[in-house]
Amino acid sequence: MYHLPHPNPDFSDFRKTLLRQGTPRRLPFVELLMDSEMKSAFLGEPFPYSTDPLENRHCAVDFDIRFWYEAGYDYISLGADVPLQRSRLSAEDTALLKHASRSWQDENNGPIQSWQDFEGFHWPQPNEIDYSTLEYAAKRLPEGMQIIFIGPGGQFENLAELMGLANLSTMLADDPALVEAVAAQVGALLENLYRNVVEMDNIGAVWLGDDLGYKTSTTISPRHLRKYVFPYQKKLAAIAHACNLPFLLHSCGNLERIMDDLIDDVKIDGKHSYEDVILPVGQAKQRWGKRISILGGVDMDFLARSTEDEVRAYTRAVIEACAPGGGWALGTGNTVANYIPIRNYVAMLEEGRKIG
Repeated sequence: MYHLPHPNPDFSDFRKTLLRQGTPRRLPFVELLMDSEMKSAFLGEPFPYSTDPLENRHCAVDFDIRFWYEAGYDYISLGADVPLQRSRLSAEDTALLKHASRSWQDENNGPIQSWQDFEGFHWPQPNEIDYSTLEYAAKRLPEGMQIIFIGPGGQFENLAELMGLANLSTMLADDPALVEAVAAQVGALLENLYRNVVEMDNIGAVWLGDDLGYKTSTTISPRHLRKYVFPYQKKLAAIAHACNLPFLLHSCGNLERIMDDLIDDVKIDGKHSYEDVILPVGQAKQRWGKRISILGGVDMDFLARSTEDEVRAYTRAVIEACAPGGGWALGTGNTVANYIPIRNYVAMLEEGRKIG
């Protein structure tokens, strides 16, 4: 088990970072997600599986809370169970701390390829969405911690996964009415979900995971994003803001052409996911740090390939570039994935505690 100097969690202080309300009393940590193998490696113990499904779910939440607390975060990120059909592919995992298998979305196929598929598709009904994990966690949080809710993908991710990215790209030209119909159903599902979540206990912020781009551009044109994605994201942001909750966006890719849309129209409070090959986080802080909070940014490729000493020096440089003035939290550029050496992840946190 790794041991870090652990300040008492204080989500109210972290909230100041998310909303750019001055310099926090200490440098906060931030992550969207953690692979379970990394949590186990950090805590030095295996995940406590149970044969009873309900007990297993509770064990998972308790284990997660212990990890986020021991690692020094002010919150735990958690979602609800939304039974939305997907089309997935899988293969053997080759990471340092392996999953049983690694899966990903089938970009050539999705459950909705045509109007016939759309008309026969089962959209999760309100009573089919399971919020029990959030309810259980809200009662188990240590003092000072809150939950950042993470939805089941965002407007674009769900649209692309349900239709298949290749099919979606074709339908944008050949059958935009079908794209619009699927987008409206996805938007209604997410809106209902978020309206319920923001009223729950101990929700401190909401985090929309919606990957909109790749290394050089957005995945579909900004014109199409403005029609099928941003209006629905804007509704989710308004739902969060009506309950005085920060609305955060996680999105991979080069979003240069749409950042003004996301900040001024959607009204995100913070942006997460940065890669040095696209835009180093220090440059992002200079460019947008007066308008939104900048979250994470320690490059994943660097974390995976570098020595511990190199990670420490890199982390110090990122802190020096991003921490002054607040509005930034230390973390990886994406997630704590199981292919990052655990020692490098801990080294990043240790440097944050030393300086912060």
